[in-house]
Amino acid sequence: MDASAVFSRQDSNFVSQGIKCAGWLYLPAAKVTPPVIIMAHGFAGERSFGLPAFAERFAAEGMAVFLFDYRTFGDSDGEPRNKVDPFAHGEDWDAAIAHARTLENVDTARIALWGTSFSGAHVVCAAARDGNITATISQVPFSGMPEGAPKPPLGTLLRMGALMAFDRIKTALTGKPLYMPVVGPPGSAAALNTPECEPGYFAIIPEGETFANQVPVSSLGFMMKYDPLEAAGRVMCPALVVAGRDDSLIPVSQPELMASRMPRGEFQVLDCDHFAPYRGEWFEKNIVLQLEFLKRNFLELS
Repeated sequence: MDASAVFSRQDSNFVSQGIKCAGWLYLPAAKVTPPVIIMAHGFAGERSFGLPAFAERFAAEGMAVFLFDYRTFGDSDGEPRNKVDPFAHGEDWDAAIAHARTLENVDTARIALWGTSFSGAHVVCAAARDGNITATISQVPFSGMPEGAPKPPLGTLLRMGALMAFDRIKTALTGKPLYMPVVGPPGSAAALNTPECEPGYFAIIPEGETFANQVPVSSLGFMMKYDPLEAAGRVMCPALVVAGRDDSLIPVSQPELMASRMPRGEFQVLDCDHFAPYRGEWFEKNIVLQLEFLKRNFLELS
């Protein structure tokens, strides 16, 4: 079937803290004023990295989707490029929600938030701040730094400490940050370096698209200060958390804890790793869980 007969997609940009953020609005063809799902990517991702597949399935089921790039990423403005800052991302989420509520062709009384990996935490925090979100989905979500997790080897800690110190000096002297790879092989100085990271991350990047495999070193510091679990108890809407049992980045116990703290939290586990839910058979199993949740708690609400 021709996709244009099922849904349309148009640009829909907004401003966050004076910076233009780029967005796509998907509209189902057969639905008048549909509810809208707001989506954004995880750590250093862009909206085209695996997320259109989800947006298209949601639109085919009668839901509008607003999918956006954070400031400094993808087609959005902002410097320094590729800066991962969960607190700035939170401002972008708040601005995206405000923008969605200005749209004339969606049901602004029904808004769901969808996040994956790092943004799986952002949607929890955004829903807690807003207080008027209809539902949330957090896919393989970052759930804070696990208590009691084994510490990295001393050599890794020393190397990261040196990088962060050099970054502060370089930024102070030049105004430009020191960059490090987003993903790399095990043992490398990349932010994400478990065995699944490099192949998994590159697998969700569309063919022919470029990817600047770098983030400012300061991104690590922001991650360590970020605790979405604190906000989980204040999310009063239905909230689905989907974890990967073999996730090498986020121990399954952490998303389970996040779900348990939300009064209306639901928890599902897929027998896969962190990057599998974006593609192939695990995407199909994943999307079935998410659509079933949305049909019960979002799409069919009047």
